[in-house]
Amino acid sequence: MWRDHLSAQLERPIRGVHTLHTETIVPASIDRTFAFFSDARNLEHLTPPWLRFRIMTPQPIAMAAGTLIDYRIAVYGVGIPWRTRIDEWEPGVRFVDRQIAGPYLWWRHDHRFEAVDGGTRVIDRVEFLPRAAMLSGWLVRRDVSRIFAFRHSVLAQFLPADGTDRCV
Repeated sequence: MWRDHLSAQLERPIRGVHTLHTETIVPASIDRTFAFFSDARNLEHLTPPWLRFRIMTPQPIAMAAGTLIDYRIAVYGVGIPWRTRIDEWEPGVRFVDRQIAGPYLWWRHDHRFEAVDGGTRVIDRVEFLPRAAMLSGWLVRRDVSRIFAFRHSVLAQFLPADGTDRCV
């Protein structure tokens, strides 16, 4: 299933890596927020519909360092398999997933959570290097920004202040 030409680098490339940093505050406790992100099924709710994102790994997924998760996305209508590995897992604080195989030459996503007055600050720091960056780099940067704008715009819907989680 995972073709060699889709395999990502195991070490961060020296040049060409882009970084996206986003933050939002949700009106939920850090425990509730981290629990929401710890359930991989919720990622489908936070991903824009135009990516047709689907988790392929059987559910439930026990999240921990070393966990592998298989997905499928559609990029401009072309289905692409994607595999990530949880490299770091610090409950209530952060976790890091890294692409093992998929659409990028490099993808590393650091999720951080900080308690703040009235809720939790959700911090995303993504490092990515698109394939064929000279041709597609601007388009990929735009799309990654759109993905995270969507994510942060819908997050409060799923973690409202009243404590009633709206999904899994």
